[in-house]
Amino acid sequence: RMMLKRVMGKVAFATVQDVSGRIQFFIAKDDAGEDALEDFKRWDIGDLVAARGVVFKTQKGELSVRVRELRLMAKALRPLPDKFHGLEDREQRYRQRYVDLIMNDETRAAFLTRSRAIAAMRDFMVAEGFLEVETPMLQVIPGGAAAKPFVTHHNALDIDMFLRIAPELFLKRLLVGGMERVFEINRNFRNEGLDRQHNPEFTMIEVYQAYGNYHVMMDLTEELVCACLEAVGAGTKIQFGEHSVDFSRPWRRAKYVDLLKEYSGCDIDDIKAIRAKARELNIEDAGMDDAVVVNEVFEATVEHRLIAPTFVMDYPAVLCPLTRPSKADPRYAERFELFVVGMELANAYTELNDPAIQYANFLHQ
Repeated sequence: RMMLKRVMGKVAFATVQDVSGRIQFFIAKDDAGEDALEDFKRWDIGDLVAARGVVFKTQKGELSVRVRELRLMAKALRPLPDKFHGLEDREQRYRQRYVDLIMNDETRAAFLTRSRAIAAMRDFMVAEGFLEVETPMLQVIPGGAAAKPFVTHHNALDIDMFLRIAPELFLKRLLVGGMERVFEINRNFRNEGLDRQHNPEFTMIEVYQAYGNYHVMMDLTEELVCACLEAVGAGTKIQFGEHSVDFSRPWRRAKYVDLLKEYSGCDIDDIKAIRAKARELNIEDAGMDDAVVVNEVFEATVEHRLIAPTFVMDYPAVLCPLTRPSKADPRYAERFELFVVGMELANAYTELNDPAIQYANFLHQ
């Protein structure tokens, strides 16, 4: 695609761009012919052009092609944004992503990085003995997450169905069937709001391993993320906004109760103090279960302060009815959430596979 164009009498210059980068065309009447040069003068920025010639460097040292043959491949009917200011309007960038990709090197780099990261995820998981699977996107009962689904209609069966909010239940059925390590890089759909961290359709990786626990999954998560960083050549230190994030292993592992005490100043057993803290934070706690108030205070005081990669471990068991209680203290569950720069990137837990406890939890609910 022609990004810049200069005509100087019997010669002309064009900067062209494809996915591999940019190079300059040098078009001279003596090399390409008069007809080709005259045609070129009528072409526009944004046109797709092809050339054949000899590579050389100009006196200024710029890599160029001395054009012997030149042709127009496709005509751009709409002009590109101003070359000096580029595409700066965020709304236009999101609505016309193809223009954003043409004009902004950073956007193209992000797409390429994402592709390499997903490929690295897949390679890593396969090397670890996991089997990649595909599970249904259309489900009769949406499950695996607390989210509002998109509803659609199956004409042949004449039933309403739902776009999946998570692949969890089908992946767990594969474990029941004896496939002990499975993963899916999948598309999920949640009929909810949009913001910088949420989209109604998004990609996630979901992983299940039989005979493991949440410590195994923490190790796996660390290794997976670091493999992706290595694959994209990012190193262990990443600049994200104003924060420099160090992904060097091992990552911090901290208990829920300790972080709550550190950042809110409240002991988890002192519900009176926690409710007072909630009101101080303008959290409406009237009629709210104690455990939910605790978690609201935790989210408000702790999460945004977790900048370096941090595994938050051992959540209150009452908040995790599908999770195995800790042997050391059954009030807490063997669950973790991974936070980086205040964002939750992953969560996992040791599955509760005691049917008696599970049944009691359902009755309690």
